[in-house]
Amino acid sequence: MKIIVIGGGPGALYFAISAKLRDAGHDITVIERDPPGATYGWGVVYWDDLLDALYGNDSESARELRAASVLWQQQEVRLRGKTAFYAGYGYSVGRAALLEILGQRAENVGVRIRYQDNVQDLSDFREADLIVAADGASSRVRQQDEYFGTTLTTGLNPYIWLGTDKVFSKFLFDFQETPAGWVWCHAYPSSSGISTFIVECQEQTWSRLGLGAMCSDDSRSALEEIFSDVLKGHRLISESRGQPARWQRFTEVRNEKWYHGNVVLLGDAAHTTHFTIGSGTRLAILDAIALAQSLYERGESLPHALDMYEERRRKPMYRTQAAARSSMAWYERVNLYTDRDSVAFAAAMAARQGSLPPWRHQLHLLEQLAPARVAHRWYETGERFYLARRRGEALRYTSFAPPRSPSAPADTGPHARPRTEELPTADARSVAV
Repeated sequence: MKIIVIGGGPGALYFAISAKLRDAGHDITVIERDPPGATYGWGVVYWDDLLDALYGNDSESARELRAASVLWQQQEVRLRGKTAFYAGYGYSVGRAALLEILGQRAENVGVRIRYQDNVQDLSDFREADLIVAADGASSRVRQQDEYFGTTLTTGLNPYIWLGTDKVFSKFLFDFQETPAGWVWCHAYPSSSGISTFIVECQEQTWSRLGLGAMCSDDSRSALEEIFSDVLKGHRLISESRGQPARWQRFTEVRNEKWYHGNVVLLGDAAHTTHFTIGSGTRLAILDAIALAQSLYERGESLPHALDMYEERRRKPMYRTQAAARSSMAWYERVNLYTDRDSVAFAAAMAARQGSLPPWRHQLHLLEQLAPARVAHRWYETGERFYLARRRGEALRYTSFAPPRSPSAPADTGPHARPRTEELPTADARSVAV
């Protein structure tokens, strides 16, 4: 099968790898408009469930990804300088490192990658059996076809995606009260020497502070002052791919159909979820596995394969996008909860997708005590060791020793993944997604 993949992000590259591993006879070309190594954004967070799927699907790239990732084991919520804690661990990796790993792996298995090729339309690909549109939330391929039934919904809060040379040891949420209103950050380690630092606020706060009217340098300086207690003299980094970061509002993408003819949507081109649930890259990779597996099982009939792909992925996405909308709406009304103390505020964050059962709330209260946090961390270290050994992870990544640097969100913390989503299981050639 001759396959053209438009876009060179993680989902696009991982689909190319997955399809080629299942059938080396596929002729696959990935077309990316930017040069190698160019990427927007800083870090990506993920959990053990994604590692399970990655190791089951392609252990070679999974090992490389895990080696490039950092682990964190605690979440911290600060409000008015007071701190509340959540146990829980996850992983984070620099987006540039992720793309380098997947790009090299794709080339190693025989995928062609054409960089700096900006596709304007599909007329040059008439001979392709399948065209995979993995060109992001603003997909040009998707915009050329009304059949997909695209709905775009824009959130209310402005946010900006920055980096910092301060290396955080945990996932941090810091809420700062200014004369104009509340401004908060989501910060976590991304790679050696760099952390991701997302700043968000309500529209009226953004306008009163004049952040939208400032140039990039002035906006960055203003945020450094607001978060001086967190940054402790470190700088914020705005430049990415030679361009300063821009204030933006999140756009949720939904599509009535995920394919038309021989063109299929994947990742953010098909769906987006608000960054506060940390699932965008993870979902694109799961799409990639599902599409590759569907082609493998129904290779003789492309329409049946694409039907199977859409059926496998659409139902989980309904629930995930609903959870993401609830999370986004909570932050858009965050001022309704800031009259509470930090512990109660953090509990409200954790319950923004639905009330926590009483035992979860009691566990949250218990975790404010240092001995309980230490005990919970050692328990999770044992759990992590078991999961890692089960999937064949290298011993040097699964030590019982406390983590040297932080990891991704926990299932019950403020940055938890949606509790309603079905998680994948994986083996070498059959992935339930």
